[in-house]
Amino acid sequence: MARKFDTVPEISLRAFTQGDARQRKGVIDALMEGFQYFGFIILKDHAVSRDLLRRAYDLSRAFFALPVEEKLKYAAGPDGQRGYTPFGREHAKGHAVSDLKEFWHVGREFSRASPLRDVYPPNLWPENPPEFRSTFLQLYEALEEAGFAMLEALAPSLDVPDDYFRKMATNGNSILRLLHYPPVPADADPNAVRAAAHEDINLITILVAAEGGGLELLDRDGEWLAVETDPDNLIVDAGDMLARATNDVIPATTHRVVNPKGPNVSRYSMPFFMHPHSAATLECIPSCKGAGAKYPPITAGDFLKQRLQEIGLAG
Repeated sequence: MARKFDTVPEISLRAFTQGDARQRKGVIDALMEGFQYFGFIILKDHAVSRDLLRRAYDLSRAFFALPVEEKLKYAAGPDGQRGYTPFGREHAKGHAVSDLKEFWHVGREFSRASPLRDVYPPNLWPENPPEFRSTFLQLYEALEEAGFAMLEALAPSLDVPDDYFRKMATNGNSILRLLHYPPVPADADPNAVRAAAHEDINLITILVAAEGGGLELLDRDGEWLAVETDPDNLIVDAGDMLARATNDVIPATTHRVVNPKGPNVSRYSMPFFMHPHSAATLECIPSCKGAGAKYPPITAGDFLKQRLQEIGLAG
């Protein structure tokens, strides 16, 4: 790499969306460098309001505090793509023990007239707490816009048109996940962790800085590094789909959420998994081909199904 980082680099989104040519170029270079070195960057000066983030966390805590039987009224389907997935169901790829978490998935909403209404599963919405639906659809939209800007900033470094990834991700099967890691049970499997080491499936993930620590990435030297930032910032990481499209020029970075080292309290997190539309083809970008493409082309939909099976969210 061009230089050694001690911490995950911070990048200003405003410098890209509103800056001059020099500022935009600085963001473009820093994003590529951060993704190649860490697979992660921290995004500041974004447009997701502090009030929206506060409301979202309040509603997330209120929902997960409901009795289990109430939450199970909104149980997700076999692929876990929408609604509630209970504690202990998902596990990391290649990890036999389930993660210590429960979560809720929010997907894209379509009008009744949209032809895509039959392509993606419909959202489920709880009766309580109030304003759950409106708040999380607003957050979904805000995080997606930040994601589109990041994907546009990535394009010049890969020698593709600025809208290359935007076209791929427009009307994509992106997911907002509301995560609750309860206090670790006294009888938990000694090998169980809140989120075992894994790579994300999608193009990029935009993570609202969690209420509670524990997120760690595996750096290129094989060391675990805590990822911590101001609660108003966003954390962005590269996923398997982006790694596949770039022929691992941008590798997907392994990360995990470790069990609490201090007080055994709940942790809440809200990652936005940015996916292409199901028919998009994941194939090697020409500038990344090098000695040859490592992976055959595959549709985003087929790749997602394959990975969901590997983590226990599909049969």
